[in-house]
Amino acid sequence: MENTPGPRAGRKEWTALGVLMLPLLLVSMDVSVLYFAIPYVSQDLAPSATQQLWILDMYGFVLAGLLITMGALGDRIGRRTLVLVGAAVFGAASVAAAYAHSAELLIAVRALLGLGGAALMPSTLALIRNLFHDEKQRGKAVTIWTAVMTTGISLGPVVSGLLLEHFWWGSVFLINLPAMVLLIALVPFLVPEFKSPKQGRFDLLSAALSLAALLPVIYGIKEWARHGYEPLPALGIASGLALGFAFVHRQKRLAHPMIDLSLLRRRAFGGAVFANLLAMFATVGMAVFFTQYLQSVLGMGPFEAALWSLVPAVGVAVMAPAGAALAQRTDRAYVMGGGFLVSACGFLWLAQVRTDSPLWFTLVGASVYAGGLVAAMTLANELALGAAPPERAGSAAAVLESGQELGGALGMAILGSVGAAVYSRDMADALPAGVAHADAVRETLGGAAAVAAHLPARTAETVLAAARDAFTHGMGFAAVGAAASMAAAGVFSLVLLRGAGRTKPSSAEPEPAVRV
Repeated sequence: MENTPGPRAGRKEWTALGVLMLPLLLVSMDVSVLYFAIPYVSQDLAPSATQQLWILDMYGFVLAGLLITMGALGDRIGRRTLVLVGAAVFGAASVAAAYAHSAELLIAVRALLGLGGAALMPSTLALIRNLFHDEKQRGKAVTIWTAVMTTGISLGPVVSGLLLEHFWWGSVFLINLPAMVLLIALVPFLVPEFKSPKQGRFDLLSAALSLAALLPVIYGIKEWARHGYEPLPALGIASGLALGFAFVHRQKRLAHPMIDLSLLRRRAFGGAVFANLLAMFATVGMAVFFTQYLQSVLGMGPFEAALWSLVPAVGVAVMAPAGAALAQRTDRAYVMGGGFLVSACGFLWLAQVRTDSPLWFTLVGASVYAGGLVAAMTLANELALGAAPPERAGSAAAVLESGQELGGALGMAILGSVGAAVYSRDMADALPAGVAHADAVRETLGGAAAVAAHLPARTAETVLAAARDAFTHGMGFAAVGAAASMAAAGVFSLVLLRGAGRTKPSSAEPEPAVRV
């Protein structure tokens, strides 16, 4: 059955979208906004090494762990209500973080920020499903949503650097407050309430299982990426997978499950979730290398590197709208597949980067992969959102975003391990004999730079040159791995997603009854 055009959105709906993009931008920025601020936080609060890692990671852990719970909660209590609650929590936690007087308090408040962010992210995407019923307009809205989310992560360090030049480290949190106040003031007038008419009982055990499953898996993968194999992270991944199996088993038995498992079996939804997982695998896995290459190989300062890292957004600005327009004329699967294959070409371009490559060469490759990837991700988001019944849009958006979080963690771990292995092998062959602290030099480029600072000038130059060559060689191998994942996503889209999403998500289901 072909989709029939829905009622077209007017100025009010587009204004509502603009307002909803404010929290999305800030929530995505908060993932990276502390990168520049952490040295100032360390001077003021004197956290231990472990506490410093938790200050950085707690937000992302809680955000990832609560997405599914918050998506299902929004379907039951109302998505507008959850956006307002999330904005209030995020705003209050931002103030508390800015004036935190101890490392322990800042860690706890970062967890509250993650709670607020988890309430906001799936709700903003789900509300697009309810605000825009016309397929073409919804495609444009999802394009904007995806571009804002990806841009926010890149923009975080830039905004942080600008603020820290003039204010204290707490300003990187206080910038959230005006946007949250504006959101709370305008959303009740611009965004109607949406909730599922089939609410059922909210299952607290399912919520606990989803959190207990995702948190140790994400934690274990990130620790694996950071330190290699260790028993505790491995146990965390294994226990998380076991709890995830228990969560899925419980969903099969519930009359009103937190996740509709039949939705995952639909090509348009399950396939889009998998394609996005592969996209985030490549994106996050390479982001660490790209930033470190600009700083540690080309010698840029953090703020300069952050500014240059925004250049690939030009590719996104060109290709994402072009992909959305092309998808109106032909099957989305062909455009998605093409976008992923363009992205694979960009990663293969980056595999040719060397330590003496001109900056423009690196930026062109990054722009090509970013443009193709975001264009494909936009269509995958739209495909998944259109496949979900309107009353399940919140939980559907949460599953989509949880897949992205998992893909990012896997990319950081696997591609990071590939790059690290190549670096260590090259440094074992290139390191001059008799260099002190050779293990630190062989482990990371940062370790090599720290050791070189205490070596004689000629030896230090030799060590640093070898380390930069080895790192760039490792980045090339990681780029080939990213290209392979994008090629797999492209083939998957072309072969298995053709024709997906052409039928209504649920012809028997009406629009949610509650729309105030």
